Amino acid sequence: MTRIAHVAAVLPDFDYSQDELTGELSSLVTMDQARGAVMRRLHAGTGIRSRSTVLPLADYSALDSFTVTNRLFAQHAADLAERAIGDALAATGLSPWDVDFLLFTTVTGVAAPSVDAVVASRLGMRPDLKRLPSFGLGCVAGAAGIARVHDYLLGHPGDVAVLLSVELCSLTLQHGDESMANMVASGLFGDGAAAVVMVGDDRDQARLPGPAVVATRSTLYPDTAEMIGWRIGSGGFEIMLTAGVPDVILDHFGFDVANFLESAGLRLTDVAHWIAHPGGPRVLEAFEKALALPPEALALSWRSLERVGNLSSAAVLHVLADTLEGIDPAPGEYGLLFALGPGVSAEFVLIRWPGEQQS
Repeated sequence: MTRIAHVAAVLPDFDYSQDELTGELSSLVTMDQARGAVMRRLHAGTGIRSRSTVLPLADYSALDSFTVTNRLFAQHAADLAERAIGDALAATGLSPWDVDFLLFTTVTGVAAPSVDAVVASRLGMRPDLKRLPSFGLGCVAGAAGIARVHDYLLGHPGDVAVLLSVELCSLTLQHGDESMANMVASGLFGDGAAAVVMVGDDRDQARLPGPAVVATRSTLYPDTAEMIGWRIGSGGFEIMLTAGVPDVILDHFGFDVANFLESAGLRLTDVAHWIAHPGGPRVLEAFEKALALPPEALALSWRSLERVGNLSSAAVLHVLADTLEGIDPAPGEYGLLFALGPGVSAEFVLIRWPGEQQS
């Protein structure tokens, strides 16, 4: 089976408390005292303690155009990507030359050549490297990326593949936009990156203790296109974010997850580890309710949200990294990784740790 060999989760150098971020960003979003008070309440209600940013906090007041922010995205995304891939490969004993396929995803900036091309050159990857940059999947792309790399490795079982996610959400802040969506987003999203090394079934997996991908499933929910996403214009990325997302989870996730697991011969009680995208407090609460999970089931997702905020596509990969580092799974245990994104779309990835379960 396709094996997840390692996940490297990285953050930029600047880390701020939620209070510090609110104090600086509120003055960029609104000068109205009443709206500022609403923004402060929204930020406090996220339960987020700190977030990282790619720039010093004082520099955000000078970002006055999409041209400026997107140029900064291309520069800093490549730096974070290089760190993430370098760390992930080093942990597995593989070199950049070993990589056959690189899937790159982001939803917070655009560049051509894409960031993956820049990083491949910096790291010295092979000239015949197969690359696939992806834009637009948003928060779901971390889970979708693992699924699509798995699809590739099923057809190329001797290969090594890397999923790269870089999201610089702070660069999308809309100055002077007093909409509820912008105020919520300014208190929720952070900057970060992750790289996932995956290997096919024909590679030497004896020294790789990570879980195998057992099955994946994609779901696109009709009539939900306006719930999450961007309106992209001359000012850059204007957030679309409505209160209806938890309702989509409550309406669909219980059935969808049970049906997906049933197709693999499993039930909800067979899942030992739940790796949920930390989209926000209401999203995590909806996951718990829809799946009838005990409070501790999503503890790592809650902890990631508190520590770094929602990192869009990189968020669930940070939770996966915490899971792989922080648990001692029994042989043969199952985990379910899942996320939501624009569409509204969902991705489910069933994983299993090596070994046989005890009867």
